Amino acid sequence: MTAATEDTIANRICRVLADRIITGALEPGSKLRQDHIADEFDTSHVPVREAFRRLEAQGLAISESRRGVRVASFSRAAVEEAALMRSVLEGLALRQAAPNLTASIMDEAMSAMIAGDTARDARTWDEANRRFHHLLLAPCKMPRLLATIDDLQMVGSRYAFATYGAEWVPRLDFDHHLILDHLRKGEVSQATVVLERHVQRIKPVQR
Repeated sequence: MTAATEDTIANRICRVLADRIITGALEPGSKLRQDHIADEFDTSHVPVREAFRRLEAQGLAISESRRGVRVASFSRAAVEEAALMRSVLEGLALRQAAPNLTASIMDEAMSAMIAGDTARDARTWDEANRRFHHLLLAPCKMPRLLATIDDLQMVGSRYAFATYGAEWVPRLDFDHHLILDHLRKGEVSQATVVLERHVQRIKPVQR
């Protein structure tokens, strides 16, 4: 197996496990067994260990001496910290992205916004929500910043599934509408203020 192949497998393992952790299929404290995961993905331990390292970097797993790797717990304090960091970083990204936002991009963002407003379950909403933010921020062309935001958004997604997952009801995201309206009018400062406030909206964590 080449290094490139191992990296591809590690990416896939990380993506699948991250999804299970975010949606609650793997609960906080659950042990991530290297042998079982290697068997599931029909691979060696090398890409599994790399996937574990990436999950740790994303704050989704924790390695403990003599206890192996487990799903990380999360608390209101952790969610609030991530939200505050997102507020600052997404505001920066939007200001940098604004000159590169085209009508086509904003039309795509509107489609994502509508998909979120009409979502019938938490997964559909989460995918639409993250797509909305990504479409507006990606034109900043700052890959390190965007990667950090992606990791922080995982915390927000995990919070959303823990809080709303079992009792999801469709809801309009008025902030998304307002952000897009400001951007279409060229009101970048106003859009940024709404975005920074928007990502800090936190309700009680249920899990």
